[in-house]
Amino acid sequence: MSQEQPIRVLIADDHPVVRRGLTSLINIRAEMELVGEAADGEEAVDKARLLKPDVILLDLMMPRKGGLEAIGDIKRENPDARILILTSFADDDKVFPAIKAGALGYLLKDSPPEMLLTAIHDVYRGESSLHPTIARKLIRELNQPPPNLPPTEAPLTRREMEVLRLVARGLSNQEIATELVISEGTVRIHVSNILGKLHLANRTQATLYALQEGLAGPD
Repeated sequence: MSQEQPIRVLIADDHPVVRRGLTSLINIRAEMELVGEAADGEEAVDKARLLKPDVILLDLMMPRKGGLEAIGDIKRENPDARILILTSFADDDKVFPAIKAGALGYLLKDSPPEMLLTAIHDVYRGESSLHPTIARKLIRELNQPPPNLPPTEAPLTRREMEVLRLVARGLSNQEIATELVISEGTVRIHVSNILGKLHLANRTQATLYALQEGLAGPD
């Protein structure tokens, strides 16, 4: 992947050996730049504020402040922050709150390096990236009786419904633009409006909403 500016990455993990391994992986990539490291949740929030990285690799279990709390603090200060969870935990009580809090991606530490690099690119583009185990958990969740869905204060327009269906099919903004013969910038505006109207944090939640409402089926 070629791009004018490297993807600026912040690593937040309390294990030095993990940070060292991630640093080595990122430093050999010409399209990525490591801008900082954090050893706990408090430091992660501070460095996210100071460095404004493009992607934050965040562990969930850290001292002083856990990853979930850190996500909330980071997103309150910068709603556009792109966070990729990298953790050893696949428990439902970790996965769903992290996604609900606004994490765009969720990988396990046993993921191959290639999967992690791809996930960084996906999250940088504002797209979801989930470990297969996590994706299966979300599918199982979809098979449960739907919870109370977010209230829609303003109805979606016909075009927003079209965009939502395509988001639920996993299409990127560029692919949606091609499908609907509109600009990618217009797609971004529609996606932002959809998330705002439905009170959702990201595309993953939009996909869950669409599937639960029967607006689209899993491929």
